[in-house]
Amino acid sequence: MTTMAQPGQMPAEAGGPTVTRIGVIGTGVMGADHARLLTEAVSGARVGGVFDVDGSRARGVAAASGGARVFADPYALIVDDGIDAVLIASSDATHEDYVLACVAAGKPVLCEKPLAPTVEACARIVEAETEHGSRLITVGFMRRFDPGYTGMRALLTGGEIGAPLLMHNVHRNPAAVPGLPSSALIANSAVHELDIVRWLFEEEIVEVAVHTPRPSGQAGGTQDPQLLVLTTESGVLADVEIFVNARYGYEVRCELVGETGTVTVDAPPPTSLRRGGLHARALPGDWRPRFAEAYRLELQDWIDGAAGGASAWDGFAATFVAHACVAALASGERHAVNLPPAPALYRR
Repeated sequence: MTTMAQPGQMPAEAGGPTVTRIGVIGTGVMGADHARLLTEAVSGARVGGVFDVDGSRARGVAAASGGARVFADPYALIVDDGIDAVLIASSDATHEDYVLACVAAGKPVLCEKPLAPTVEACARIVEAETEHGSRLITVGFMRRFDPGYTGMRALLTGGEIGAPLLMHNVHRNPAAVPGLPSSALIANSAVHELDIVRWLFEEEIVEVAVHTPRPSGQAGGTQDPQLLVLTTESGVLADVEIFVNARYGYEVRCELVGETGTVTVDAPPPTSLRRGGLHARALPGDWRPRFAEAYRLELQDWIDGAAGGASAWDGFAATFVAHACVAALASGERHAVNLPPAPALYRR
């Protein structure tokens, strides 16, 4: 096997074309979908091994991935010489240990969000990668690759709408697990918007507030919906509506308001129906159809070693801001976000 040519670049199989052998940890909905994309839609990669606590589920994904090896131990998968890089899509609480094992093994790793559930765990990961001395970790904030969001960023940086002033975000799911903690709307859903605001404006969020209207009767005791208001370093205000029991379907859209114009991100399906005085279009039932292309582009970027995805520091920052939002939710007050300086490894 060859060594990595640069931070984030994958090794190639000796004596042949570049094929990165990916070990997938966690083969639930996300992991299985990643394995499918790696097998069917991403060039230069194949699934080399899988692990899941549910062995039958792992075997099913392995078979669908062209006969990948099934590992009984996730740490054995990480250190195996037949695995070049690791994709983590297991439960949130396992992320820290698996990511740290990947860093110790010197293997590139794509970890689904969150990098880890707590600020302290994220800090330990950042410290380990910093001590390693080069970037190995990518965090799965796939919206950075969505054509709508990348188009919005290009228009903003190109000066097409002048200086940004406001950003309006809508993030709705049809239904959530009954009894979902109210904080989970921030930690598991709004965290995508927290990352995209930092990425879009290339500056930090310095203050947060969370407003809570009357909860939906469909929410089963969860404070749903919620409205987050984020203030960036330059004074941009970004509001984020999170509504995870909207019932009608999955929808993510946003509008950026600048001094001289606006940019809207939406993803209507290509087919719509006009009949009987109505104009209708279908909405997806979850995030996968809406962000299918973003996931594919994210994986291809990772395999290509382009390092265009979110770093471990971005994962730390998203969790840090999310925890400030959870505190604001609990107190009903604005909270300052005092993010520490990024280590040199992550500075632009």
